[in-house]
Amino acid sequence: MVKGKGSKKSTVKFVIDCTAPVDDKVLDVASFEKYLQERIKVDGKTGNLAQSNVVITRDRTKLTVASPSEVGFSKRQLKYLSKRYLKKQQLRDYLRVVAASKNSYELRYYQITGGNDDEAEE
Repeated sequence: MVKGKGSKKSTVKFVIDCTAPVDDKVLDVASFEKYLQERIKVDGKTGNLAQSNVVITRDRTKLTVASPSEVGFSKRQLKYLSKRYLKKQQLRDYLRVVAASKNSYELRYYQITGGNDDEAEE
């Protein structure tokens, strides 16, 4: 029989990259971090981050949510909360939440192209 490895705690990290809106001074990362601190649910309860060792850290333009893998923290919840925050700030019409990689999201502007009226004249 193969012996299992030691009880090494592995963490899962999710990153939300807010570079574009922060550079344009549209989004405030500090208030976004505060919003996530208050709203993230662990085991069905908000305000349960410290007991579950879920840590939110902030760089200048990025938020990182680190969680023990046993907690089962979902990336989808981060997307949901990000969209709710954008809606609350009335930025939802201009920004969208896009998965940049397996464990990161990115806030991007919608690509608005000048529509050609030639197609409408049928």
